[in-house]
Amino acid sequence: MRILFLSQVLPYPLDAGPKTRSYFVLRHLVQSHEVTLLTFVRDSDRPEDIAHLTELCHEVHTVPMRRSPARDAKFLAQSLLTQQPFLIIRDQVPEMTDKVRQLVATGSFDVVHADQLWMAQYALAPNSGSSGPNLVLDQHNAVHLIPKRLSEGESNPVKRQFLAREAQVMTTYEVETCKYFDHVVWVTEEDRCALAAWSDVGKNKAQTSSSIIPICTDPTLTSPVERTSDRQRVTFLGGLHWPPNVQGVIWFATDVLPRVRAEIPDAVLTVIGKSPPRELEGEGIEVTGYVTDLMPYLAETGAFIVPLHAGGGMRVKILDAWGWGLPVVSTTIGAEGIRAQDGNDILIADTAETFAEAVVRVLRDPALAQRLSENGRQTVLEAYDWRVIYSAWDEVYRSLERGDYAVRF
Repeated sequence: MRILFLSQVLPYPLDAGPKTRSYFVLRHLVQSHEVTLLTFVRDSDRPEDIAHLTELCHEVHTVPMRRSPARDAKFLAQSLLTQQPFLIIRDQVPEMTDKVRQLVATGSFDVVHADQLWMAQYALAPNSGSSGPNLVLDQHNAVHLIPKRLSEGESNPVKRQFLAREAQVMTTYEVETCKYFDHVVWVTEEDRCALAAWSDVGKNKAQTSSSIIPICTDPTLTSPVERTSDRQRVTFLGGLHWPPNVQGVIWFATDVLPRVRAEIPDAVLTVIGKSPPRELEGEGIEVTGYVTDLMPYLAETGAFIVPLHAGGGMRVKILDAWGWGLPVVSTTIGAEGIRAQDGNDILIADTAETFAEAVVRVLRDPALAQRLSENGRQTVLEAYDWRVIYSAWDEVYRSLERGDYAVRF
């Protein structure tokens, strides 16, 4: 089939969860289909990464994404006036709409594949009805869960009210938008159920027009890290422009780390990721910013932490940590949607006290750390290798060829 693949981020290099999902789905689709990639690009995206994607795809087209505090303020005001989700209208770029319409008007595509909810508005832009290309939406997250969960942990009343409102309008938008797609792919059953709880589509029809395909990686690209004997580093890895990451790592630094250091005084929290918040400072905290070579830090990592209390979808950082053979400590939400077994390939804790206890156990008990590392690596090899799991995408596209999908609303 001829596929127009719409991406909100340039899906390479693999330095963020959404990129990992998009890239390996692309890798699978191009094996059997003619794929044209249309993607937003930022100033930080490199020409050589676009060139790499050009080698994979039939064609690659790009549209600049520009953000600024002034633009965000404008879109926030528009959101409040129109009851549209801020997270959606912030990414409304006329040049992208025009490019999608231009490409679809050529009649060259059988399917428009929207990667993430942010790109759904562009897949729907041509408004060509039943005569146009089939529409597929890859839902990396149940997006409304993100502001909802952030609001529950927010102490500032103004921010809490805004986040709660964003969750409400996002829920309406997400439910209504999904109805216009021929097939919706979710990465977890939890996300699909979270949206179904608000949907009036009806359980049976929602089931026939959607499927679950988890985020996968290529575990063969990495080997277990050769770690040093003295491993007191507690590592957090993730983009700190993403509010759930910020909320989670600040909670760990403020409420959990002092408990850990009371037991292990030389334990150090290392925070790796772009755009770190100013609140991350103090004794025992090391903030690196974006790092191109992770290995020196990973080699000294005694515990890899995922202290998230908000978010949706899957945390790819857990799959990465397992691939590196690192012991992982996570909250329940951090490990949501992942085939993880507490005490076997991960430790799960949700309060400051129990999370600190889990980190201390891993740092003090080499046998426990080794068991978690080995079992985590085995889990990612068995359950999250894209070469095996992404064959499920073939059935999605076969159903479109057969016309075996729910009628659009």
